[in-house]
Amino acid sequence: MKRLVIHDPTLRDGQHAVRHQLGLAALRRYAEAADAARIPVVEVGHGNGLGASSLQVGLAAASDEAMLSTVREALRHSRMATFMLPGWGTSADLRRAVDLGVDIVRIGVHATETTLAERHLGFLRDTGAEAHCVLMMSHMAGPDELAEQAARAVGFGAQAVGIMDSAGHLLPPDVTARIDAIVKAVDTVPVIFHGHNNLGMAVANSVAAADAGALIIDGCARGFGAGAGNTQLEVLVPVLERSGFTTGIDLYGLLDAADLAERELMPAPPVTASMSIVSGLAGVFSGFKHRVVELSAAAGVDPRDVFFELGRRQAIAGQEDLIVDVVAELSADKADD
Repeated sequence: MKRLVIHDPTLRDGQHAVRHQLGLAALRRYAEAADAARIPVVEVGHGNGLGASSLQVGLAAASDEAMLSTVREALRHSRMATFMLPGWGTSADLRRAVDLGVDIVRIGVHATETTLAERHLGFLRDTGAEAHCVLMMSHMAGPDELAEQAARAVGFGAQAVGIMDSAGHLLPPDVTARIDAIVKAVDTVPVIFHGHNNLGMAVANSVAAADAGALIIDGCARGFGAGAGNTQLEVLVPVLERSGFTTGIDLYGLLDAADLAERELMPAPPVTASMSIVSGLAGVFSGFKHRVVELSAAAGVDPRDVFFELGRRQAIAGQEDLIVDVVAELSADKADD
């Protein structure tokens, strides 16, 4: 059986679903449950990563330092990871994270902008932390372009590289083509796949990624994450096991961790609701959902139109201000009619 490493960003990506308000006690309890289940990697932080707590994308309930310290103390077996987007976090944030015991740092960049990660990947390489690079909004680039970007990231020092289906837009054949191209281009490091469930395809896409050669697969308890959520971890692991892969995760412990997450982390598990479907079809970052719905309601415009217009403009994470512009323009058009 082929060994996969499961990476669990419940305590980071799930923050999007609760406006980054997970408290330290909840972080600790889930981390302890994930550790007991032998989940290999537990990722923690603000939804947008190190240094991102702000009025623009949401103030976190706790500082980066407090979150990392709390989870570090709770983990006995699992490795701890965190995430950073260049432009939000800095090398100083990375240094503090490594000093607080982070084992793995993922640098996220837009699918065609790997050069933005060069300095940070090199810095992490020098600190001794394991450096990953993930190409976000991967539906916006084809297999060959993603393979080229991934190879560039490895040249910058990435020790694992892969793609995020940030908008939940991809279908299994899309994933297969992208992962296959990246695996061929970077055969010296493991390849990552991180799915979102806007079209209900996250588990199927993750299996397709594993079949195509990805060795690191992401999943969150109950799919906890922005919009329709991420790949549902407690479904993903047994499906992968039945598909001929091994993860080393204890099933009962995993189910217990998922039950705890539902009770203590989220008001309700994510569902593939109408706005999430539209977001996936439009190819728009799932984390825009709350802002799109709020601003559309205030302006009296259809949020579905907002999503499709954002998709037409190829909006990406970090361009939340564009939502305001689109809503204002659609509102003006409606008034003219």
